[in-house]
Amino acid sequence: MAGEIPDLIAEARTGTGKGAARQARREGKVPGIVYGGGADPLPIQIPFNVLLKSLKNGRFLSTLFNMKVDGQEDVRVICRNVQRDVVKDLPTHVDFMRLRRTSKVSLFIPVEVVGEETCPGIKKGGVLTMVRPEVELRVTAGDIPEQITINLDGLEIGDTVTISSVDLPSGAKATIDRDFVIANITAPSGLVSAENEAAEDAAEETAEEAPAEE
Repeated sequence: MAGEIPDLIAEARTGTGKGAARQARREGKVPGIVYGGGADPLPIQIPFNVLLKSLKNGRFLSTLFNMKVDGQEDVRVICRNVQRDVVKDLPTHVDFMRLRRTSKVSLFIPVEVVGEETCPGIKKGGVLTMVRPEVELRVTAGDIPEQITINLDGLEIGDTVTISSVDLPSGAKATIDRDFVIANITAPSGLVSAENEAAEDAAEETAEEAPAEE
């Protein structure tokens, strides 16, 4: 299970419609709605600064939140839409969907790396390059993994780790339908430069030794 699902604190909003929404904005709140999950829609509002900070953190639309509203049971939600002012590009309304434990959702899951100490490529001076420190997976809301793990044991310089080599949690599936690279072991820049110089020298020697055309 995921170690920590971030809390998102909201307030129940009295009244619906444009008038109530304008009143919320005048009070420095962003109006919104929580729907789905077999329950009635719940009008809410979130402090503008709180929502803006969460949006700036990135991946707001693919983050699972534990929504806390006074007088309501905590519920897992995912944002399905953020309406913005067409001029200022600031949030004016948000829609959240409740998730049952059996609901499927796409989330970015962190990648844990093991085996660096025994990796032959790293021992020889290779550098681990994380192409994707997070991988987007389609998972069940009630069984979200804390991370996925890649093992570098036995990898040499030039080797890559792709999604097909990762044991994904039961029921989880990558959202990208191809065998993409997660990480690779690259040669140190000094070694690359030396190899390039050697290749250039060899090419020059071959050119010099080649007989002139008549």
